[in-house]
Amino acid sequence: MAEEIKILIVCGEPSGDLHASNLTRELLKLNPHIRVLAVGGKNLSCVGAEIFKDIKELTVFGFFNVLKKLPVFFKLKKIILKKVQTERIRLIILVDFAGFNLRLARAIKRKTPVIYYISPQVWASRKGRIKTIKKYISKLIVFFKFEEEFYKRYEIDVEFVGHPLLDIVKTTMERKEFMNNLRLSQTKTTITLLPGSRQQEIENILPIMLKTAQYITEEISTQFIIAKSPQLDGQIFQKILKGIDLDIKIVEDKTYDCLNVADFCLVCSGTATLETAIMQKPFVIIYKMNLLNYLLYRPQVKVPFIGMVNIVAGKKIIPEFIQFKAIPKVIAKTVIEILKDNHKLEEIKSQLSYVKSLLEPSSASSRAAKIIYELFLNNKTKIV
Repeated sequence: MAEEIKILIVCGEPSGDLHASNLTRELLKLNPHIRVLAVGGKNLSCVGAEIFKDIKELTVFGFFNVLKKLPVFFKLKKIILKKVQTERIRLIILVDFAGFNLRLARAIKRKTPVIYYISPQVWASRKGRIKTIKKYISKLIVFFKFEEEFYKRYEIDVEFVGHPLLDIVKTTMERKEFMNNLRLSQTKTTITLLPGSRQQEIENILPIMLKTAQYITEEISTQFIIAKSPQLDGQIFQKILKGIDLDIKIVEDKTYDCLNVADFCLVCSGTATLETAIMQKPFVIIYKMNLLNYLLYRPQVKVPFIGMVNIVAGKKIIPEFIQFKAIPKVIAKTVIEILKDNHKLEEIKSQLSYVKSLLEPSSASSRAAKIIYELFLNNKTKIV
């Protein structure tokens, strides 16, 4: 009988859960006797991971919200450390969620091999965390080539595999079919809104996007789609939309179809900027957070751009409207100017094509799984 291999995966956000689930699927292809215990969500659960803590209780944003959740995080760390001790865990895979996961790595003290999958963004802020990574992480697997180059300068064991989004970002139906299903006009300009995946983001950013949309409609015949994350309560959207006079539809769990029919997009900073880039859709980046959180976090950020698409490009190819600059009238003016300038639209699409090429090669999850399996889970491999 084949030996059961136990691994533990820890993620704290929906994007991490998605990437962890794809990695798990590929690991199970290599060896179906791998048993995955996880802090995760529905995606990990769907591929067979045993969820002992759901990320719904962990997804928070902002310093003060994190403070409120500290007892939950302290308790979770104890539960994980106990599982590592009692369940004979062969390998631990930490996925993003740096504030918690790096503290967990220190507590594990490398008694069990630890992989970090999705790099903490230490190249953007809090470079002091590099010491923790070098001391407590056995292997770092990254999605961006510039991250590999960055960590190698600090002699950290790191490997670039490409970005998994290249395999994930796919539509479920043809453009015409989707538009017909939503009863969208073929003659109006379609603008898709991606306001984020957290409640705080929706509350801070969606009102700005809606006001921007109202200004756009004064100049251009437009219809709008809100791409809603499935884990968010629909009542949040209905409350914000109350009294808003726009040709607008809310679509749940069909982000890539919503992007596919768009002529332009308004996008919350984060993973969504890369998803939009892969779909080759022109857009602007909008972000606003609680003022106190912004004043705490902004001094720590050492990169000139906020949007991941601009960071990957190494220059500003997409306009950013962050915090005090997130003014609806100003955003709308920029959007209208771009939409009326075919040369500018084509230039943006060309730059997005370049960014997409920087995310290659594809099959990143499969490549990462093979690296992890051969180094740490293959029975022929001696774990030290």
